[in-house]
Amino acid sequence: MSPSLLLAFVMFATVMFFTPGPNNIMLLSSGLTYGFRPTLPHIAGITIGFAFMIGAVGLGLGTIFIAYPVLQTILKYGGVAYLVYLAIAIAMSEPVAPDQDNRRGPMTFWGAAMFQWINAKGWVMVIGTITAYAAIASFPWNIAIQVALSLMLGAVSCTAWALFGSSLRRLVTSRRAVRIFNFVMAVLLLASLYPVFMDV
Repeated sequence: MSPSLLLAFVMFATVMFFTPGPNNIMLLSSGLTYGFRPTLPHIAGITIGFAFMIGAVGLGLGTIFIAYPVLQTILKYGGVAYLVYLAIAIAMSEPVAPDQDNRRGPMTFWGAAMFQWINAKGWVMVIGTITAYAAIASFPWNIAIQVALSLMLGAVSCTAWALFGSSLRRLVTSRRAVRIFNFVMAVLLLASLYPVFMDV
């Protein structure tokens, strides 16, 4: 195992996990709108779903996308459509009182896990991880290391963003302020699509 390559991977993954992107923006908004505890399934879905995607692609699923490039296009534009839908849903979200029944609620575990497969930033991370750091150790230990580190860094990053959102509940107290905040988050979520269209 190359210690320098391992350190480089940890630095790359830390930057990618903690910088703003669709997952982190949605967690921030969910933490503010619904609170930290209701957002836990969303956190778990992102963390486990993304680590599973790294494992699946690293163990050979990526060859399917090489053989059938149209699948990449379908995932790409399916992801764009879903992110636009999520941005609209976030923009229209309102604060939830403890005794209030909210049918939409935060994203579920399975919804968050499946979202990783259409998340443009997620694919950049997966491709960068698998291709640039394949020599971190011999196969399949390199994939196991990447999955394990992704689970740890993903859990810490997702928890931090959700806690940040929930901590804002004490500051952003009025219905109007929450609506404005969620609208800004929706705009940022749409802005995260910029790299997708630059790749057209």
